[in-house]
Amino acid sequence: MRYLVLWGSKESILILNQVLRSGTADVYYKQIMSLSMKGYRVISVDIPRVWNHQEWIQAFEKFLDAIDVHHIHLYGTSLGGFLAQLFAQHRPRRVKSLVLSNTFLETNSFAAAMPWAPFVGWTPSFLLKRYVLTGIRDGPHEPFIADSVDFVVAQVETLSRDDLASRLSLTVDAASVGPLLLSDSLITIMDTNDFCAIPQQLKDQVTERYPGARQAYLKSGGDFPFLSRPDEVNLHLQLHLRRVGVDARQDMVPGVPKNDAGGSSSNQNDEQGGTDDAQDDRTDCGSPRNGSGPPLVPDGPDSGNSQNQHLSNAYLSISREHLVHLMLLAVMENEQAILASKAMLHFTCEYVILDLLRTYLSSLYINLEV
Repeated sequence: MRYLVLWGSKESILILNQVLRSGTADVYYKQIMSLSMKGYRVISVDIPRVWNHQEWIQAFEKFLDAIDVHHIHLYGTSLGGFLAQLFAQHRPRRVKSLVLSNTFLETNSFAAAMPWAPFVGWTPSFLLKRYVLTGIRDGPHEPFIADSVDFVVAQVETLSRDDLASRLSLTVDAASVGPLLLSDSLITIMDTNDFCAIPQQLKDQVTERYPGARQAYLKSGGDFPFLSRPDEVNLHLQLHLRRVGVDARQDMVPGVPKNDAGGSSSNQNDEQGGTDDAQDDRTDCGSPRNGSGPPLVPDGPDSGNSQNQHLSNAYLSISREHLVHLMLLAVMENEQAILASKAMLHFTCEYVILDLLRTYLSSLYINLEV
């Protein structure tokens, strides 16, 4: 599961990282990059390795206590949205608002479709991955949706057998969401109108349960709109946060000095007021403006005010942050290329071995005939 932590030491927004059994905390990197640069504190968290919903609620609460976060805003997709509702039901004082996307209210339909659920703990890893990947729609996609599917499939390959078994257990563990103390006005439902792994009937049940919730529908986006439609998702998240009273803080933007926001306007006034004096004193730039004031800054083509210097440093720091993110993306793409190369090498080796075996058996058959 993943979550975005907003400004304020005790208030957070959490993105649950559970896209119906698949994905890791990396799949929300576009929301983290966008919202953190706008002044929100953002954190993304993986679902712990637990085997029922009560264990998950207790583990998640212990995590919040460990990072000293009391009030949270949850954004959950698919299984993550279901878990977010359960946490809001059992820990109502901690959840301040919800953003639900392509989610459901009960797990009975998933349990009925998976009769081998009691044996999921003993199922081999490759069978679990195959079952998870069958839930992702196969076929031609728009380019941005195809890229999101490729990214999530690569994430599934990194999950261990126990991680997959744990998530499938949470999907089929019998449970349903009861009444919430949270007002419908503090809930936003953000669904996609095209194909989705969650049946439309289950998504309609969520809409009927919260009639007063704000509805934000995306024309397309597939199962992973946070990857395929990040700009729209980020916009709806910001609108939701503003509606529930959470504002961004510029001092939370990476690279911007915390004391810079309040001093920029005063610096401008001081420098504008001292322009005439500076023109009179150009012949003696080292002399003070008055008896107790500091020496004037030399006036020339390379001189600049303190505000521009601070902004330059801030932009430089932000550029470095972007560079780091781009490097991380390049690393992830490189890992995907390595996985593809390994798969191709494995296929080639199998083909060569089978061809050699066929040749060997053919020679044996010829020798036997002779």
